[in-house]
Amino acid sequence: MQKFHIKNATIFNEGHSFVGDVLVENDQIIAVESSLTTPANAQVIDATGLWLLPGMIDDQVHFREPGLTHKGTIASESRAAVAGGITSYMEQPNTVPNAVTQELLADKYQIAATQSYANYSFLMGGTNDNLEELLKTNPKNVAGIKLFLGSSTGNMLVDDPEVLEQIFSSTPLIIDVHCEDETTIRANLAQYKEKYGAEIPVTAHHLIRSTEACYLSSSRAVALAQKTGARLHVFHLSTAAEMELFRNDIPLSEKKITAEVCIHHLWFTNEDYSTKGNLIKWNPAVKTAADREALWEALNDDRIDVIATDHAPHTWEEKSKSYLEAPSGGPLVQHALVALLEAHFQGRISVEKIVQKMAHNPAILFQVEKRGFIKPGYFADLVLVNPNDPWTVHKDNILYHCGWSPFEGTTFKAKITHTFVNGHLAYANGQVDERKAGKRLLFDRK
Repeated sequence: MQKFHIKNATIFNEGHSFVGDVLVENDQIIAVESSLTTPANAQVIDATGLWLLPGMIDDQVHFREPGLTHKGTIASESRAAVAGGITSYMEQPNTVPNAVTQELLADKYQIAATQSYANYSFLMGGTNDNLEELLKTNPKNVAGIKLFLGSSTGNMLVDDPEVLEQIFSSTPLIIDVHCEDETTIRANLAQYKEKYGAEIPVTAHHLIRSTEACYLSSSRAVALAQKTGARLHVFHLSTAAEMELFRNDIPLSEKKITAEVCIHHLWFTNEDYSTKGNLIKWNPAVKTAADREALWEALNDDRIDVIATDHAPHTWEEKSKSYLEAPSGGPLVQHALVALLEAHFQGRISVEKIVQKMAHNPAILFQVEKRGFIKPGYFADLVLVNPNDPWTVHKDNILYHCGWSPFEGTTFKAKITHTFVNGHLAYANGQVDERKAGKRLLFDRK
């Protein structure tokens, strides 16, 4: 029997913070009190001066297995995730082959069962012709359905309006969408090719994958969800214009249409293309400083419900190609939480709000069973943070398989000291324990 007694931590949970103790036994939290007696055979962790947070739940990652393992694997990227305080993730279907049948989806779960350091779920991918397969998806053990309404890595574009309405009308599952209007993007790209030929600068990325492309697509998805009553979750919002589409006047548990923002859209702006280049080339594109400010405002006033990473590693060689040839996406799971805490120190967001948006709300939104909170009876997914131990990201401490980070050279004030996954001490003081303790996420759904 594995027991831990975490003592004297500043515990952040459900909008409050207090100094207290947490008792972990096997895979569960047994007690949370201001003071607890150490049980026999328990390992004591003195957390005086440290912050204790629920394990973060990342609702959008691309871990690249199967088929793209030169970029990353379930093992390598989940290992980086636990070092970054992310204890659960929801992975996207645009691997190779695309996870668009129940059999292919099951293959990914089979890999993760032996390879994942963190808890996992895999989204079922939608296409223009797989409605029958989508409807077989089990809501109790699959997070949701993913639809690409704009092409991205893997090119799983769903662009048939009749098919979209059928999907939205037919499934009770959460429909997660990537929203960019393909017609607008193609027209913009043609203009820039006419001007620059093959030498389009990366500084044009946010003008090609423009505000108009994002708003057109996301507004159509929201309108279709309103028409059909579908449960819609819009991934990686990037523009000020889209913020008018989302509400903050009803509780999250009652929302039918919800919104997500990613770390890179909160951190970078188009001004960073000149120094970061393709390393910050994402779809949707990083936009302007004004867009970033609008995202922060909507995040803090609860129009945006969730923060995620859209972790999507590519090799350095791939990212070093020309703008037109370099793929979109970048690795983020190891540095997401410390980047958010850096934003906290800058006065942009409270720690309580970070915990709400990256632990509590993903659990509520996806109805994740017994995770996302520090409560007795919940799985012991926990993160200890030293709020004042500065460190700098460099190649020697990057755990991603691809070996690079857009944050390389950045100094963060906070450092993650311990991560528990299902009561197992998966990461401590700079070292990942090689036992893979991740479990399949389950969902409290009918």
